[in-house]
Amino acid sequence: MTERTTVELAPPQVVPRARVQAMKEYHPPLGSRGGLRLDFNENTLACSPKVREVLGRISAGSLTRYPEREPVEAIVAVHLGLVAAQVALTNGVDEAIHVLFETFLEEGDELLLPVPTYTMYEVYASATDARIVTVQAADDLQFPFERLLAAISPRTKIIAIASPNSPSGSAATRAQLVEIARRAPHAVLLVDEAYFHFHGETVIDLIGIVPNLIVARTFSKAYGLAGLRLGLLAGPVELMRWVRRVLSPYSVNSLALACLPPALEDTAYLDWYVSEVLAARADFETALDAAGLRRWPSRANFILVEIGPQHAEFVRLMRGAGVLVRDRSSDPGCDGRVRITVGTREQMRHAVAALNEALATLRARKEAQ
Repeated sequence: MTERTTVELAPPQVVPRARVQAMKEYHPPLGSRGGLRLDFNENTLACSPKVREVLGRISAGSLTRYPEREPVEAIVAVHLGLVAAQVALTNGVDEAIHVLFETFLEEGDELLLPVPTYTMYEVYASATDARIVTVQAADDLQFPFERLLAAISPRTKIIAIASPNSPSGSAATRAQLVEIARRAPHAVLLVDEAYFHFHGETVIDLIGIVPNLIVARTFSKAYGLAGLRLGLLAGPVELMRWVRRVLSPYSVNSLALACLPPALEDTAYLDWYVSEVLAARADFETALDAAGLRRWPSRANFILVEIGPQHAEFVRLMRGAGVLVRDRSSDPGCDGRVRITVGTREQMRHAVAALNEALATLRARKEAQ
């Protein structure tokens, strides 16, 4: 029998780059997520049945081969009215953002960011040597167009705008986005259209016409493919050529690539799910108004709600009732506010019942104090 030798090792002396040490950490609250998941703006029901059929036909042998994204990028390009060289599939929209920032941001550059917005813009930008310049929205959380224009400088290299935006649900207009691109020809204008299907307005048709416009999309929301991690960047061929140098050639896996074409083809399912969410959103807005809660108008599949100082306890009570919602109080200008994803009408009836019960509990506790 071989004896084991115990070796005393000194603590590691290798340290990461200073930028990495200073990065803002992000810890998604994904643990113990049983119940109705209204906290991550996912499709709350299912992906297309056609996607499930394809998954059932994938052979074990097909998993031995490296994924080939180019044929699927060509299909996606046709679907979007673009050419293949204008489209790059990514491992979720997170990789799209990360790669874009790594491609264009360097020391002395500025990322211009209206806030509150998607957290990962700041996380990924903080790994570069660029400076992050934020523009705070007013209390109505509408897109701060004029203040953003005023913040553009010669050092602005990327302007990242989520439209519709999370957590507010507000959107920039097409005219505003075009004007921003015109006023900053030296910068990339990234328009993140993750919630496009619930909004119905896009600027992706301007790819190649507006020379500094890049659009990001995800298949994690309306399409219900969050677990497969699929996103894309679309932009002028000249800019996408540089993005592809940074993008990993195999970051999109074979299962995702196999499932994307049938997801795109099944427009009937997508249209049904979107219409169901929009109907549920209208009903939920009525219920929030009846409960006397302040809410912000939303163009997406979620609504931001004012809960106040009891926001953390509200989230806990909702979880206890089997409904997960997202506390956004740490976002700039969002203290006391909670974001609630909108699912189907049946799901939202359950959410409304839990919400009213939670509010009644909070009121009773306050009266008892």
